[in-house]
Amino acid sequence: MQNIKSRTGGWYGIGDSLMCPIASRHLEPPLLEYKLISCQNSIELRQPRSHVTSNDPISLTTVSAAFVQDWLDALRSRCSPEIMASLMTRSGMQVSPMNPAQRVTLNEIARLYQLAAPETGDEMMGLWSRPIRPRALQHLVTVQREAHSLTSALYRFSTFWNLLLDDFRLDLRSDPDEVALMLTPYAPEARPQRFGHMLLLKLAHGLLSWLSAFETPVKEVHFAFARPDFAADYAVVFPCPVQFSAPQTSILFDPRQFNRPTVRTPAEASIFLERAPLDWIFTGSRAHTCSLRVRAFLYGASWQDCQLPDAATALLMTPRTLNRRLKEEGASFQSIKDALRRDMAIRALQEGTDSIEQVAFDTGFSAPANFHRAFRKWTSRTPGSYRT
Repeated sequence: MQNIKSRTGGWYGIGDSLMCPIASRHLEPPLLEYKLISCQNSIELRQPRSHVTSNDPISLTTVSAAFVQDWLDALRSRCSPEIMASLMTRSGMQVSPMNPAQRVTLNEIARLYQLAAPETGDEMMGLWSRPIRPRALQHLVTVQREAHSLTSALYRFSTFWNLLLDDFRLDLRSDPDEVALMLTPYAPEARPQRFGHMLLLKLAHGLLSWLSAFETPVKEVHFAFARPDFAADYAVVFPCPVQFSAPQTSILFDPRQFNRPTVRTPAEASIFLERAPLDWIFTGSRAHTCSLRVRAFLYGASWQDCQLPDAATALLMTPRTLNRRLKEEGASFQSIKDALRRDMAIRALQEGTDSIEQVAFDTGFSAPANFHRAFRKWTSRTPGSYRT
């Protein structure tokens, strides 16, 4: 394993991760810059040169507008056009119809979630046929706090939702080597709501991770709908392989990897609910796909000068192998690099502390005009439209 040398003299394997004190997230080393040293099988950590790289890789994450479109469609069924426009504006999202290629940030998703649930009186915001009334999730968290094991927590989760949902029921299958939580339709013709199915599975995973104070490993996630064009976005939500066109939507765990639940206080439960979905909707894992591992490496590296052989060396594989694995995931080294630059630029623009010209320079563009063209190609929006 290749090693990372910290400024304090400690060593970490590049495949390891560090515990972040915020929300018990298990993250890759986020705020340090990698410098490859050819004479030693090590990487020296230095401070980043620009504040653009000073955000942790989770909050920096974006997803395509297509990923949240099912949610927005459901939300429109619960509120008037005027209220919908107000929610979008206050969350920082574009009021007019979005191009599927546009990017939506974690903070925008979290703000819309926190605004829309009380506004609509439905804590699932139209994602299910029956509204989920206020304080339902508070009761769910209270029930979860009393679970003596994570399998018990999943059972409590399934029985809770089976009292509320009319469209699907949650079935739990528990074997010595696998625990599966499955969504089964009551009517054969019931069509899965893609964002609703994702959010319910992610809530189950998020609660398990909160109870164990560590991101619970997931074996696989299956969805009972066809692979969408935005399938790559699921990699930043679930820390595992994701399959589509499955007979049932389900999330699979290895119970041998379950931690014993920690005792959570009412105050901790209140914080978890107040911050929802910030603490659980995006995964902290960056090891389950090559694309995310390359992105995590570039995030800490002198990424402007980094090439595929540098990433391959850091990930302990040949450039040819890395290129093949990225191709299998529908990605390329350049597309990952461009996506990182795009997300860094979006964050810097939203923070608003630097001029657009400075953001262009910090993300590797020699001229603002080149940055404007690339940014419009990446997001179908102008850089100025991301100013908050």
